[in-house]
Amino acid sequence: MSNLDHPERENFEPRPRPRRRRSRFSSLTWRILAINLLALVIVVTGMLYLDTYRAGLIEAKTIALGTQGELIAAALAESGVVGENTGQSGDLLNIDDAGARQLLARLIAPIRTRARLYDEQGNLLADSRRLAGVWSSVQADSLPPPAGAFEETAEAVYDWFVSMLPSDRGLDPYIESTDPHGDDYAEVGAALDGTLSSSLRAGGEDGVILNLAIPVQRFKQVQGALLLTTSIADIEDSVRQVRYGILKLFAVALAITTSLSLYLAGTIVRPLYRLAEAADAVRHAHDKDASIPDFSNRGDEIGDLSRALGEMTEALAERMGAIESFAADVAHEIKNPLSSLRSAVEAAARIEDPVDQRRLLAVVEDDVLRLDRLISDISDASRLDAELARAESEPVDIAALLTALAGVYPTVDFTRQDDAPLTTSGIEQRLVQVFENLIANGRSFNPQDGAIRITARAGAEWVEVVVEDDGPGIPPASFETIFERFYRDRPAGEKFGTHSGLGLSISKQIIEAHGGVIFAENRGDDPNAPQGARFTVRLPT
Repeated sequence: MSNLDHPERENFEPRPRPRRRRSRFSSLTWRILAINLLALVIVVTGMLYLDTYRAGLIEAKTIALGTQGELIAAALAESGVVGENTGQSGDLLNIDDAGARQLLARLIAPIRTRARLYDEQGNLLADSRRLAGVWSSVQADSLPPPAGAFEETAEAVYDWFVSMLPSDRGLDPYIESTDPHGDDYAEVGAALDGTLSSSLRAGGEDGVILNLAIPVQRFKQVQGALLLTTSIADIEDSVRQVRYGILKLFAVALAITTSLSLYLAGTIVRPLYRLAEAADAVRHAHDKDASIPDFSNRGDEIGDLSRALGEMTEALAERMGAIESFAADVAHEIKNPLSSLRSAVEAAARIEDPVDQRRLLAVVEDDVLRLDRLISDISDASRLDAELARAESEPVDIAALLTALAGVYPTVDFTRQDDAPLTTSGIEQRLVQVFENLIANGRSFNPQDGAIRITARAGAEWVEVVVEDDGPGIPPASFETIFERFYRDRPAGEKFGTHSGLGLSISKQIIEAHGGVIFAENRGDDPNAPQGARFTVRLPT
């Protein structure tokens, strides 16, 4: 098949691998910073509200102003009225306009509060702002220093914040009518009905205004209403100073929280980024120089992650090395029977003697059988890891397993050394394969009258199975190498190619996957004259 069959391949370009980019502040850093600052902002916002504190100050000021207003109203009722009350229903007392103005001017001057006097019909009789002598002295107030850009910005932010608070929303507007009348204020109407009334109003020159209306009455007869008006700017200044103090603490706490959050994020984000970069480098590395940074000395979850990634990388490197070595061994092992097979086929094509042809065909048949056996064992070994990783472990009764094998092979004798349970956790089919390989290996080396003896016993943490034969034993230098792939040290006279050399290697792989160990040694005390081979398998209980 060519590119003409798939025209799109002519324009195919491999997609570039996205490069990992690191921003100055990662998303994890922003999340840590936001979470830490959110709690601080919520607490400070609640503290800045100060509605209860402000309401308490306003209430105290209202009470004080009410006390002053009642004294002034009582004085007006006693001295600023004309007429006589004789107890008859028609005898009424009325406010003396001129006398009331003079008295009001003298009484209101010390408290510097605006006072307005209304008669019983709500008509304005006197306003302290228009009375001669009231606040006539020159007052000298020191001006605040000119505000800089920072102070102006802070004031603007503060005013915006205060405007967003719900405490002053919904207030009735403060009215300065060109034709003033008591109907402009509900407080005056309540006072003319004989009830002291107060309210906060918005929109005055000083922001929020406190209105307090007191009935002017004598002998329970309401002759008018006294309306006292004052700014709560002093209260706002007190609240402002408290809020400024809180904001200063907030600024310090904000700086500390931000610094600690960035430090915390750095101790988390930077190691994670380095681990991600290292993992990416390992994934695309063409050599074995790439490694995972070691943070195991941290003693936290990142240290655990670093250790796990390092171990995983080492395991992958070992697995890749094993795969490469296995592939090379397989290629070498397959090449030998293929070469023999090719030589036999080429020779059979040139030879006409039927006897020689049959002998060459027998060689071809042996090589084909050898290839089939070799490929079967290679296939079993190559999928063994995946099968062991996927399969579920189950309790396996080693005693029952060995008893069944002893019943299959007449020359195998199985003995239990104690009555303790011989149970391990694993894959029964694979454990059967291990002991079958050991039995087959012993039978291939045994003399004609030799036997295979299997003994088993249970320890505190393991189950031990020993398989012995009566063969020539194992060269001491080969106790480890016999478990390597494609190792062959067959008895004399055995037909070549009968065994692939993978049986013991597969057995070791299965036992180690079960958390156990397998090792070989010789029977007898004389290393130069062994009485047979002994294979010991230990599996965890």
